[in-house]
Amino acid sequence: MSHLCCTGIGIARGISIGRAHLLQQSRIEVIPRFIDPSEVVNEVERYRRAVNDARRQLKHARSKIPSSTRNDIVEFIDAHLLMLEDVALSSAPIEHILKEYCAAEWALQRQRNELVQVFDAMEDPYLCTRKDDVDHVVNQIQKELQQRDENNLSNISELHGKIILAVDLTPADTLLLRHQGIAAFVTEYGSPMSHTAILARSLGIPAVVGAHHITRCLKHDEELIVDGQAGVVLAGATEPILAHYRKRIQIEIEEAAELRRLIGVPAITQDGSRIQLMANIELPDDIETTSKLKADGVGLYRTEFLYMNRDSIPDEEEHYQTYRRVVEGLNGIPITIRTLDLGADKRTDQSSNEVVPGSNPALGLRAIRLCLKEPELFLPQLRAILRAAALGPIRLMVPMLSSLQEVEKLKALVSEAADSLTREGLPFSAEIPIGGMIETPAAALTADAFAKELDFLSIGTNDLIQYTLAVDRIDDEVNYLYDPLHPAVLRLIKMTIEAGERASIPVSMCGEMAGDRRYTPLLLGLGLREFSMLPGSLLEVKQLLLSLNSKELKRRTQEIMASPYSSNSAQLLSQLCPTTH
Repeated sequence: MSHLCCTGIGIARGISIGRAHLLQQSRIEVIPRFIDPSEVVNEVERYRRAVNDARRQLKHARSKIPSSTRNDIVEFIDAHLLMLEDVALSSAPIEHILKEYCAAEWALQRQRNELVQVFDAMEDPYLCTRKDDVDHVVNQIQKELQQRDENNLSNISELHGKIILAVDLTPADTLLLRHQGIAAFVTEYGSPMSHTAILARSLGIPAVVGAHHITRCLKHDEELIVDGQAGVVLAGATEPILAHYRKRIQIEIEEAAELRRLIGVPAITQDGSRIQLMANIELPDDIETTSKLKADGVGLYRTEFLYMNRDSIPDEEEHYQTYRRVVEGLNGIPITIRTLDLGADKRTDQSSNEVVPGSNPALGLRAIRLCLKEPELFLPQLRAILRAAALGPIRLMVPMLSSLQEVEKLKALVSEAADSLTREGLPFSAEIPIGGMIETPAAALTADAFAKELDFLSIGTNDLIQYTLAVDRIDDEVNYLYDPLHPAVLRLIKMTIEAGERASIPVSMCGEMAGDRRYTPLLLGLGLREFSMLPGSLLEVKQLLLSLNSKELKRRTQEIMASPYSSNSAQLLSQLCPTTH
């Protein structure tokens, strides 16, 4: 038997051993084709019929999901159903057919390309990966247009314990496979922030995406090992290798049970430092997980989901009702609401529904810049947050700050929102702490000034690293340069933490570094005392913190900060806490 090791992106941790089930999928190739004007009516009808059939297929998949499935998981399918209703997919391709005589498949493909181009231009990695949803829905319609009956998962039996190999999987596919008891899945396409990846993590399915050509490299029914954390797929493993992974699976089971014992245990280091461990959440229903873990708070509540998959801007009441449900659901746990972090790369003009692409969205009109330029967009959210603050402990956090003038304008808008609420007699809280995200080198270098004007700071490492190193981390050509341990990045983090200490205000970190236990000793040594991360990482980081001595780490971290080269930093980081590597 030949041995093979394939790599991809590990998106959902866990190890599985099982037989491969190769889904018969293929990428849908669409050839540009134009039609005779006499065929237009029939082609439009064919397109509408395909959309209706795609909708029926999605509803069928949804009906197969057990009623016990959490609402937030089912909402991923609902989002795809909503996309089928959106004019971008329900009407725009028909315009291509009517005006340009495109065949239905080609009309849809052109519309898909325009949508994906907009998402590709986005700076925010989460929003950028929403193009995966576009592709999933478009492919569903294309299959109906081409009358392809592949990958009908509800008709496949005996998948229990199998490792699924596929070109790609939609959230609906993932749910159906989960309830058939699969052991893991590996796909050729996908990203860590796709809805499919989020689902895999939420459902606890070990998974690897981006394993190019995996469906051609491996065979049906072949015995495989999938390491969902390392992003590794092994075929033809010898008995010693299989025994090694069986042992690791057993260790993982025992570790998970051990971690659950830490729920409710305060994160206190060996030398008595109390560390705040908070959760990053994206959807209102994430509060259930946060509550179960007994996190100290929500350090980052993203609000962009309110703006997605719709043509209109959410009004104040929709903001308020959403925040009210979250605050009430957390039952006293403090929450940090990040104001909208959309950019000029995708803005919906309410009057024309025009999508305005930015020439360089990473450096363009986004986040607080967009909010300050268009207060009519921002004020409803500010008013809603102030109103919700009367119901529970809320902090207001603003992304992408780069100058103090932005802070001044922000505070003026907050005052304006408060004054208007007072005049209208609506209950609200004016005592809400206002903080800013430190995610540009400019903000980090002037953190002392920001610390004097704000109530708290939060380090957004994902953007801070990108901007400091001038590296797009989702660009395959340059992402090898994305280095959280680069001395420049570490010094900016250190400067921000020290600025908070001097001003006696809290400094948290909500980027991915905060939830990666490899960096926990270093961050603790740098003085960080508030960590916010994906809920799934919280107990592991807590377990490590309980074993650390912050004073000793502070002394040893000074050696790392004295190192001028990142390679040395990595080596010293390993010495700092070898067990995390």
